[in-house]
Amino acid sequence: MQIRDWLPLLGMPIMLLSVQVIAVILVLPMQAAGLVAFEDPESVANPLIFIGMLLAFTLVLLFLIRVGGRRFIAAFIGFAIFMTFLYIFGALSTLALGTTDLAVVGTLIGAGAATALLYLYPEWYVIDILGVLMSAGVASIFGISLAVLPVLVLLVLLAVYDAISVYRTKHMITLAEGVLETKAPIMVMVPKRMDYSFRREGLNMGEGEERGAFVMGMGDLIMPSILVASSHVFVDAPAVLWVLSAPTLGAMAGSLAGLAALLYVVNKGKPQAGLPPLNGGAILGFLVGAALAGSLAWCPFCM
Repeated sequence: MQIRDWLPLLGMPIMLLSVQVIAVILVLPMQAAGLVAFEDPESVANPLIFIGMLLAFTLVLLFLIRVGGRRFIAAFIGFAIFMTFLYIFGALSTLALGTTDLAVVGTLIGAGAATALLYLYPEWYVIDILGVLMSAGVASIFGISLAVLPVLVLLVLLAVYDAISVYRTKHMITLAEGVLETKAPIMVMVPKRMDYSFRREGLNMGEGEERGAFVMGMGDLIMPSILVASSHVFVDAPAVLWVLSAPTLGAMAGSLAGLAALLYVVNKGKPQAGLPPLNGGAILGFLVGAALAGSLAWCPFCM
């Protein structure tokens, strides 16, 4: 590999690490704002509910792609992005200004401006910055909503589902291509060239030319980061670095190792399921960190 091939790959680990650090920072304001997705974070039924909602959402998107409803897909994704920013800016505004009318105004302005910027000026660096913020917000919400054991179950199920949907049924590839055709800003990217512009070129270049940027879906940033946020909230272990305990650091290091393995394979040019190495690395890293810290109270089989 030449320098131009591997240097841009450093951007993906930086973004994953940024998502995880910001998710940890957002934990306290999210908790203060009461933004939890599930009432009982310990319930192992929560991952099944999550998977059920994901499957239903996937079926609807595949149906819309088949019948040519890409405008509905774009509108729905835009609404979902706006709502995500509402949660994020709502938590930050409440933390800074309390439950005041000014906080409500700040939330609406922040969410509206961020969403408008994504769609009015969708350059790669705008998408990356706001995509990292969105991914961190979602990871933080589910991290405070799911205890460690349900998160582990969720990550295993999602890794299996991702592998089946990419390598066997291949419907995830169809879904990704259909959604990307709407130019919805639901991915992050690292340019391979200094003059690359997502606004001008999009993701696909001319016939026989390589894609101008490395691309990764935001889901690949979010899912392993949920374990990072959850371990920070629910695992009782002393801080080792900053506010991060050994289990949390292990999950972060493991997900980065999984990402390195994923990028090595992706650089050969074939579509790959991202969650098996990312989730698998995060889980293994977390388990090693938990064992080193002696923090196994979350494990019903280790007592």
